[in-house]
Amino acid sequence: MIRAPRLPEPEDFDSRARRPGTAWLADHPGAKRPKALWSAYTPVLEAGYRKLCGYAAMADFTGGTVDHYLSFKNHRAQAYEWSNYRFASATMNSCKRDADDAVLDPEEVQAGWFEIVLPSLQLRLTDQIPARLRDKAAYTLRRLRLDDGERVIRWRQSWYQLYTEGLLDLEGLREVAPLIAQAVEGSRPASGVARAARLQR
Repeated sequence: MIRAPRLPEPEDFDSRARRPGTAWLADHPGAKRPKALWSAYTPVLEAGYRKLCGYAAMADFTGGTVDHYLSFKNHRAQAYEWSNYRFASATMNSCKRDADDAVLDPEEVQAGWFEIVLPSLQLRLTDQIPARLRDKAAYTLRRLRLDDGERVIRWRQSWYQLYTEGLLDLEGLREVAPLIAQAVEGSRPASGVARAARLQR
């Protein structure tokens, strides 16, 4: 995971989603699923997140989904609140389901909390995660299968292979899979002035 942007609410969201959605909830008190009035804003979230899934931190060119960070099952009143939406791949959204705030919020994650290990492409926690959040971070990896889940590893492999085969340069890798790009940069031998500076530290 990397920090996801906190996007401003679209000007027409209240009139097109929040108010009609709130009215729909009042008319359907027993509904198990809300009317998907947020779907029209998926492209807005996708663009704001630069197509990066808020949990997997990789580009999803399938269009992705709107994740309700606080699920409809447990927080009906949040169904039509813009602040509750995150851009996520369908795979991550399916894994998360109604875990709600038992998993880390992509908007609260800080740089350096997670790292990719090469060549396995597994994701692990770093010591930069605050102690109070380490258990929550570990649960997030397990719940979303972000550490070594087969599907997410294959997803990472697809981007990493493009890079290793020369079909994607490092800057391009940084755009579609920033944590993999950081791992690649970290695995490169230091050279020149930069190497000398590090040796003197």
